[in-house]
Amino acid sequence: METPKRATVYFDAAIHRALRLKAAASDQSISDMVNQAMKRTLAEDAEDLAAFGARKREPNLDFEQFVKALKRRGKL
Repeated sequence: METPKRATVYFDAAIHRALRLKAAASDQSISDMVNQAMKRTLAEDAEDLAAFGARKREPNLDFEQFVKALKRRGKL
């Protein structure tokens, strides 16, 4: 396991209080909870990037033309 790195993070007072209460209730440290939340966020980002990569060869749609087509077809 890598050596943990230290960082200073500033939270709004209400967020910090909620974190402290949740940490105490779940028997975890705030640091562990923040690490877990960041891992989930980065995993979601990786999924999004993979989806963008899979769709990069799809043709681009012009928004204005798309909306006009919806209107022509009676969808708007």
